[in-house]
Amino acid sequence: MSEIRLPAYGGQAVIEGVMMRGRQYYAIAMRDPENKIIIHQEALGGIYTSRLARIPFLRGLVMLWDALGLGIRALTISANIQSGEDEKIEGPALFFTLLLSLGFGVGLFFLAPATIGQLSESYLGLSAWWGNLIEGLVRLAVLVAYIGLVGLIPDIQRVFAYHGAEHKTINAFEANVALTPENVAPFSLEHPRCGTAFLLTLVLISILLFSALGPLPILWRLVSRIVLLPLLAGLAYEYIRWTASHLSSPLVRWMIKPNLALQRLTTREPSLDMLEVSIAAFNAMQMGEQRLVA
Repeated sequence: MSEIRLPAYGGQAVIEGVMMRGRQYYAIAMRDPENKIIIHQEALGGIYTSRLARIPFLRGLVMLWDALGLGIRALTISANIQSGEDEKIEGPALFFTLLLSLGFGVGLFFLAPATIGQLSESYLGLSAWWGNLIEGLVRLAVLVAYIGLVGLIPDIQRVFAYHGAEHKTINAFEANVALTPENVAPFSLEHPRCGTAFLLTLVLISILLFSALGPLPILWRLVSRIVLLPLLAGLAYEYIRWTASHLSSPLVRWMIKPNLALQRLTTREPSLDMLEVSIAAFNAMQMGEQRLVA
């Protein structure tokens, strides 16, 4: 008897809530200042059903959009619930916010480490191989330090707890358990398809890819880090996708240990009321998916 393949649902923590994303629909559940659960539901944009989303390696670009475009929109909606405002971020505003976020991330995690790697070659007389290795280690250190420092902020700790609630809910669904806060609570805080795992994989692959380029002038070195980012995203996504579908292998479970370990920095143990919000988001997303199919 063949194994039933479950949908690869994903999600994201937002301010006082959780966003759950399906194949064609997403839902956000949030607690408002009066402690009521508010649900926001929408069909996903055409990029999720386009050919790009089905082509190996290119579909990693959809993952980037999911983390940036949809993620920023979900965070904005949740922030508006807390402030009582009703302001959408779309069109030019969304494009500008997305561009600003992407520019900050590329500068901090790619251009700055590349500059440090180049300086280490120039002033320490190191080979290109060592310079690229130092660049990669700096990039990894910046990622871990950034997540660790951000996680010290009390408000972010609550977001990380909702992140844990999102993981527990999806883990419980994939284990075919009835989704109640009490049933979901014992499940793991980690999940192999987490965006944190995607980021760590992208950073580690960048060490190998950039080292293969050999010595480059500083300008071309910086340009290559930007131009090759889509390729890195594609490789990282395919790796995450492959490992998530081969978890029965002891070797794969060993390979993903660093990804799961890093998630301990981006998750916290959620309370039962946080799990209630996460389950509400998941159920609303599933209902939306069923309506679109019907």
